[in-house]
Amino acid sequence: MSILCRASIALSAAFLVTTASAQTIQVNKENRTIAITATDKVIVLADVATLHIGFIAFGPDNDSAYAAGSRTSNAIVKALTTAGVPNDSIESENQNVSPVQEYQIDKLTPAEKAQCKFQVTQSWTVRTNANDAAKVLDLAVKAGANQSGQIEWSLKDENAPQSEAAAKALQRARVVAAEMAKGLNASLGALLYASNETQAEPPRPLMRAMAAPAMAKADVAPLAINPRQIEKTATVYAVFAIE
Repeated sequence: MSILCRASIALSAAFLVTTASAQTIQVNKENRTIAITATDKVIVLADVATLHIGFIAFGPDNDSAYAAGSRTSNAIVKALTTAGVPNDSIESENQNVSPVQEYQIDKLTPAEKAQCKFQVTQSWTVRTNANDAAKVLDLAVKAGANQSGQIEWSLKDENAPQSEAAAKALQRARVVAAEMAKGLNASLGALLYASNETQAEPPRPLMRAMAAPAMAKADVAPLAINPRQIEKTATVYAVFAIE
């Protein structure tokens, strides 16, 4: 845990301007203060998973490729909805029907090249509970989603852990301020002002897409996927009176 604490003591006649609230706190011998900046964090398990699933299908001509893509597309969505995934949790990302470039199939045999003249690609995002990510991915792959695997992890309630981090940072600031007050043979008084600054979250690693040329066998177990931990950090600036 990285903790940053800075403290300053104002004991002479001056003014402390708190620009965030446009409020002025007078600092003098009758109203001495300690100002603290403290950072703390909380770590929670993600409870939402957003999966990126998709497929690529080939055909010897445009119509054949489109027909193959249509079958795969509808099979994937049917597998998900039949398993209970709500329709509004499945969102289209992109879809494309196009000729295959020669460099894409230059290592295939002539017979294989003849069957891969055109391609259909399609992808979706599927939002589900984090604990169901492996199950949903498994359903999609076994239905033909051979370009799938990337997962983004998030929280249903982003505010609760952020508020908890801010509360911990404020408590840390209070503890540090109390120790400093002791060093001045004084006691810590009331909290006069506090502000909260949300820290930027580090980028979340994503699971890379997996390209499976063929449909996974139905008796293969789902991948072992565990939700990621998400860190929420907050920094508070607090001004306390000392008595």
